[in-house]
Amino acid sequence: MTRFRSLIAGLALSLASLVPAWAQMPQPPEIAARSYLLLDVTTGQVLASKEPDAPVEPASLTKLMSAYLVFDALRAGKITLTQTFGVSERAWKMPGSRMFIEPRMQVPVEDLIKGMIVQSGNDATVALAEGVAGSVERFVELMNQQAKALGMTATSYRNVEGLTAPGHTTTARDLATLATRLMNDFPQYVGYYSIQRYRYPGTPATNDTNRNLLLFRDPTVDGLKTGHTDAAGYCLVATARRPVPGLGDGPAGQRRLVSVMLGASSENARAAESQKLLNWGYTAFDTVRLLAANQPAAEPRIWKGKADTAKLGRAEGVVVSVPAGQGAGLKSTVVRPDPLVAPLQKGQPLGTLRVTTAAGQPVVEVPLTVLETVEEAGIFGRAWDAIRLWIQ
Repeated sequence: MTRFRSLIAGLALSLASLVPAWAQMPQPPEIAARSYLLLDVTTGQVLASKEPDAPVEPASLTKLMSAYLVFDALRAGKITLTQTFGVSERAWKMPGSRMFIEPRMQVPVEDLIKGMIVQSGNDATVALAEGVAGSVERFVELMNQQAKALGMTATSYRNVEGLTAPGHTTTARDLATLATRLMNDFPQYVGYYSIQRYRYPGTPATNDTNRNLLLFRDPTVDGLKTGHTDAAGYCLVATARRPVPGLGDGPAGQRRLVSVMLGASSENARAAESQKLLNWGYTAFDTVRLLAANQPAAEPRIWKGKADTAKLGRAEGVVVSVPAGQGAGLKSTVVRPDPLVAPLQKGQPLGTLRVTTAAGQPVVEVPLTVLETVEEAGIFGRAWDAIRLWIQ
């Protein structure tokens, strides 16, 4: 008896009888940066990269993880947006980018978040770290623990703000992971990253402009964070969301990309190169919906269960990106264990959807889950299926 078999799921999107094979993947434009990565968040596919796993200094991109922990504390009810934190001497004396808060101030958490994100304030970040964890050192421990939990295996934090320090490193791939999880896990807070101007009352009026120039140039860009030190160069994690014909209306019909740009030569260069990469990603690839939310990719036979079949798919559906003009004729194959035996729980990982071109060239593999729980049958039903399985 074969333990695994390929089950054709009948999901071919045949819009033409013959579809040319891809000669090669679209080649990205020349990007003037030390390393970069372009991620299609909607499909989970990396569209382009250069040295994505090379260790680099994250500079103020460090604050993406600092924000992750602050947002997590808000979600858990450990702190509130209206709660105020004091400003320690340590926070007040932080060098580099600042919000310009002082020890006499009691600053609301929401304003500190804006200061950390819009002004990239090192003082605001330290104040938040001390308020959330009791000390900067404890907050850094939490940052490293969270990095491991998110699968950021090449990242190591030594501080909360991103100033140069031995061993304080990450990679473009890890930053893409962090950016994606930040947006997916805390959609109620990511709006802070699209704020163009902000300053706290009593601080310099000239210190009010977000350093992410793409927020002023491209209306589809809504984040995320800039960074700069002499060692790191000019860095930017940018994200945009644009509507895609055929995907539907509202947020479900929009495609989100994340560009990680590291080691550009200037503030303007990091914005221009990020814009170039984002535009290329939107024009060089088409997005195709293979499965709607909760639509089964396959309904294979299940044994010893109260139901006769199991439904395999994805709660959010399946969307893939393919080189422009190559969306016709895609084929999908479900690879799964065989036989399937109850019980199966809703959300349980089970099988993979392999997407290929008409010529059989791979596009992407998507993990599938059980869409509906299948409970175990009674004793007689299980016994009967056991006999049938033995005969088979």
